[in-house]
Amino acid sequence: MQPSRSSSDATPQLSPDTRELRRVALSGLLGTTVEFYDFLVYGTVAALVFGDLFFPQADPAVGTIAAFGTFAAGYVARPLGGIVFGHFGDRLGRKSMMLLTMTLMGCGSFLIGLLPTYDAIGVWAPVLLVALRVVQGLAIGGEWGGATLMVVEHAERVQGSRRGLWSSSTQLGAPLGSVLSTGVVTLVSTLPDDQFRSWGWRVPFLLSFVLLGVGLFVRLRVAESPLFTEGRREVSARPPIFEVLRRPRPVLLACCVGIGAFTAQSLLTGFMISYATGNGYSRPQVLTAVTIASCVALVVLPTASALTDRVGRRPVVLAGAVLSAALAFPVLWLVDSGSPGLLILALVLGHGIAQSTMYGPLGALFSEMFGTKVRYTGASLGYQAATLVGAGFSPLIATSLLASNGGGSTPVSLLLCGGALITAVTVWRMPETHTDTLGTPGLSRDTPAPEGVRP
Repeated sequence: MQPSRSSSDATPQLSPDTRELRRVALSGLLGTTVEFYDFLVYGTVAALVFGDLFFPQADPAVGTIAAFGTFAAGYVARPLGGIVFGHFGDRLGRKSMMLLTMTLMGCGSFLIGLLPTYDAIGVWAPVLLVALRVVQGLAIGGEWGGATLMVVEHAERVQGSRRGLWSSSTQLGAPLGSVLSTGVVTLVSTLPDDQFRSWGWRVPFLLSFVLLGVGLFVRLRVAESPLFTEGRREVSARPPIFEVLRRPRPVLLACCVGIGAFTAQSLLTGFMISYATGNGYSRPQVLTAVTIASCVALVVLPTASALTDRVGRRPVVLAGAVLSAALAFPVLWLVDSGSPGLLILALVLGHGIAQSTMYGPLGALFSEMFGTKVRYTGASLGYQAATLVGAGFSPLIATSLLASNGGGSTPVSLLLCGGALITAVTVWRMPETHTDTLGTPGLSRDTPAPEGVRP
């Protein structure tokens, strides 16, 4: 008679490397969730009240444009943050930069929650608001690269064939941060209007301090990237940004690939709140629609990312871009219908499905485009340049075009379609990378690829 095995013997034991990979993935998820929560809270509240609170002397339309202008200021700072934190991340390590960027982001949001309005300190209110937005932009400019590379480079050692799935843990921070930010703003927006404008809008910013504590606790417990640790013995005398710009094609490709996802993300979340509330929807109706769409994205995004491990990064991103372009006009028609149900459907299709399919694979794809010694700088710069072009200016452009176009939604649809088509054309012309290992030649790897290997 065979002796029975204990339950602990029957349960597969995870290797130390696998357990560490899971901790790193959780760290990436929590960190980017905190970062995107902080960043998206601003976009949501700016769409609702910042025009009146910080630019009260302006026409309502001009006030909204000015509020989104401060939103764009954060995006302008993001490429610079990618360069600065990327430089030190490639020289000193990924982990230290992740801790620093999260701290800056959380403190910046907390201080916005304490900021006096225009009525209290006059012109200093918008000046300080812009300054804090720049701090946020610098921080998030370095955050994504550090978090993503920690996950991807750990996954390369343990489950390299599933980099797409593992990298989605950091990409999930965007919809999860959106769910949290819109959920909190939805709750406080149920306050009477005078209370919301007086103190309610501050609550989401102040809560970021709690999230900051949780994120730092997790990040302090993870190990440095093994690929960085192995490669740090060979440090180039030239700053990483010089190496990246010496061959700028991968950065330009990364920027163009990301434009569609970030244009859709910005126009169908923060901008859509302003647009829909200005067209007869209540604040809770719009915020509920954004929250539901973000919940759908939590399912679609890792599914699309995992699929790229099987069929490649290009087909999945291309499918998302084509779908986004095809939905650009129908989505706005549904929003213009005035029906809360159709508003939810529009955002689920445009943001929850199409945008998430484009966005999910970017973490793995961008990581595969650069070598270890410049990966933090290159991936961060490409990603943040895409956010600047796609997300930073699209709400500002859309609001300005709507004001000059009598309110018709056609300019918004054209922006959505244009961004998606840029992504589609770029991905169509790119080589596939999902079968490469991170140590082999790629578009801008440490060892140049033989002539003719890459187009």
